[in-house]
Amino acid sequence: MKTLKLLALTLILTCSTLAINAQGYKVGDVATDFELENIDGDMVSLSDYEDAKGYIITFTCNTCPYAVAYEDRIEALNKKYAAKGFPVIAIMPNNTEVKPGDNMEAMKTRAEEKGFTFPYLMDKDQKVYPQYGATKTPHMYVLQKTDKGNVVKYIGAIDDNYKDEDAVKETYVEDAVDALLNGEEVKVKETRAIGCSIKV
Repeated sequence: MKTLKLLALTLILTCSTLAINAQGYKVGDVATDFELENIDGDMVSLSDYEDAKGYIITFTCNTCPYAVAYEDRIEALNKKYAAKGFPVIAIMPNNTEVKPGDNMEAMKTRAEEKGFTFPYLMDKDQKVYPQYGATKTPHMYVLQKTDKGNVVKYIGAIDDNYKDEDAVKETYVEDAVDALLNGEEVKVKETRAIGCSIKV
């Protein structure tokens, strides 16, 4: 009887651990590097950015109205912070058979139309976004480069108003990056990402 109870407890704990891991990174976790294809055909990894102090990673796409609403703000983040050591890295996570408007040619066209100054990568095999635990487009992750690796410091939304940039009161990503640049603790570490579900 004791053996059965022990086995049941072990099984519950194992399943709980797997469920936790399936949710992706938490604030404080070290994010592993990746290698994904950019719209210019080059393979891009975080390790390519030797002088970076961290990264602003966004899982985004062409077809989601929320992602489209945030495109200019994502571009503005790169223009503001890339030179300070926090470049934007955009990753398109959707299954392009489900969303052909997010295929590589469409990504290239959109990036050209909008004048993106950041890499726009395709998670072709859909292996990276589950590691992060991304569920929406857009879904933001701010990483800080440390001796331990790239530590997750913020997860969630870009700001508190996707509909109207002029009505934004809380700039979560900017606040997180500013805090890290100033050697301070990030005050708001996690918010709920607002966007379209990632298509599998």
